[in-house]
Amino acid sequence: MRLGLVGLPQVGKRTLFHLLTGQQAGTDGAKTGLARVRDQRFDQLVAMYNPQKETPAQVAFLLLPDLDTRADRNIEIFKELEDVDAVCYLARAFEDDTVFHVEGSVDARRDVFAFHEELQLNDLMFVEKRLERMEKEKGKKADPQRAAREKELLTRFQAHLEEGHPLRKLPLSEEDHKLISSYPFLTLKPVIVILNVGEEQLGEAALQAEIASGFEEQEFEWISVSCKIEQEVSQLDTAERTAFLEDLGIERPALDRLTLLCYNTLGLISFFTVGEDEVRAWTIRRGALAPEAGGAIHGDIERGFIRAETMTYDDLVAQGTEQKVKTAGKLVQKGRDSEILDGDVLHFLHKA
Repeated sequence: MRLGLVGLPQVGKRTLFHLLTGQQAGTDGAKTGLARVRDQRFDQLVAMYNPQKETPAQVAFLLLPDLDTRADRNIEIFKELEDVDAVCYLARAFEDDTVFHVEGSVDARRDVFAFHEELQLNDLMFVEKRLERMEKEKGKKADPQRAAREKELLTRFQAHLEEGHPLRKLPLSEEDHKLISSYPFLTLKPVIVILNVGEEQLGEAALQAEIASGFEEQEFEWISVSCKIEQEVSQLDTAERTAFLEDLGIERPALDRLTLLCYNTLGLISFFTVGEDEVRAWTIRRGALAPEAGGAIHGDIERGFIRAETMTYDDLVAQGTEQKVKTAGKLVQKGRDSEILDGDVLHFLHKA
């Protein structure tokens, strides 16, 4: 699963992409990189076990070229967005006279609104073209009933989009989702708006609230990050980083919160396997059952699943050792129909 990172020129996309993935990016073309999910639970488990190997969860980011202020110049970028699972739109909120803004002034709210309108227009144009094509092909379809259902659904989409509403706000049945499963609707995708703020704006909840006001129906996720500060933090050692953040009144780097927000927005959770050899965070979809979680490790575990010995992260940290968790009666056996929860620490029993 991937997130598409997109925004206007000079908003900090390449800096943020480098901070997230460790990869440098040029100004042309798309680039993919993996970002570590900065989960404090994982760090705590590593500290407890001091393993030979540590493997955190990761999410993939697709860095896209700069958007143009003219919508007709963004066609190829929006085609790239069709293949991502969630969209990260980076908007500039910081003031700096040495960094130009393509609109001539800094106004994050204006930029977010323009992007939102482009997503709406992209979907509306697709619906209109699809309905025109269906009208031309009328009577030629092998399944006229399916064609009629699709036309009715797309007509609903058209009316909804023309009223300025995103498709994610339209109630859809399982059958509806099947009908449009191959179609590239962007307003069905989750959107995370990342505000790139200046140092003096860090911790200003009012700024983010002000910019986000009026976008409630869009159900965007919002987070503020200072790419400049995060870049400075990344160059410090652990002790210096802690002191630096304390001076700024920040509990943890914004990148930690951002990667977790992206992970959760994709509908993903982590379970852990622990030991002196390796502490590892495994990625599964929210709501996955125990055999599916085993399958994330190896297909043989899912096929031969017997049960999963489970303890919560909180119980393991509170008790201090796995043996103490067992003694306290907090080790739970999860069977085939049991849902795995975020933060579960698992050991699988399976047939060979």
